[in-house]
Amino acid sequence: MSPIKQSLRKYFIMGSQNCDRHPVEILESAAQAGITAFQFREKGDGSLTGNAKLELGKQLRDICGHYDIPFIVNDDIDLVTPLEADGIHVGQDDRSVEEVRKLFPNKIIGLSVSSRSELINSPIQLVDYIGAGPVFTTNTKKDAKTAVGLEWITSLRKQFPDLPIVGIGGINSDNAASVIAAGADGVSVISAITHATDIRNSVENL
Repeated sequence: MSPIKQSLRKYFIMGSQNCDRHPVEILESAAQAGITAFQFREKGDGSLTGNAKLELGKQLRDICGHYDIPFIVNDDIDLVTPLEADGIHVGQDDRSVEEVRKLFPNKIIGLSVSSRSELINSPIQLVDYIGAGPVFTTNTKKDAKTAVGLEWITSLRKQFPDLPIVGIGGINSDNAASVIAAGADGVSVISAITHATDIRNSVENL
């Protein structure tokens, strides 16, 4: 299995707006429990901006560095260099993959894909992995699209046998195994960890 596929296995996404505790405390616990990648997504209602956002990013980046976990930023290209990010994840409405690849030729680039039309219009050959979903209905993102189901994972895997794929949207310890069985290399979660009373148990069960 490629290093990128391995890093997608337990992919944690978080910003301070997702947390009922300090995000540093949550990420430290998740890192100890065995997450394999982290995406800093400081976006939406209640999120930090400016220097506060940058300072939190540095703290979270240091934790990832200590545990040798890839640190990805969500669509904010201005954070990539100051946070020494390993990569950037973009959605269909963010900066184009072509532009991001030109800016960061050696970084990991992930792209969210939720439909056949998006797939057709996406330069899949330029990305390192795709986020497929939302697999299940999710309340974490207010702008989340309609759930596409496990069939979308299976379809993508048939079309791209070697492409690293991570399932996104509404995934938790109860349904994560079904996402892997459908063909994903890993699962990405937010609330399954940020709202967990026992983070170690939650991560281990993903």
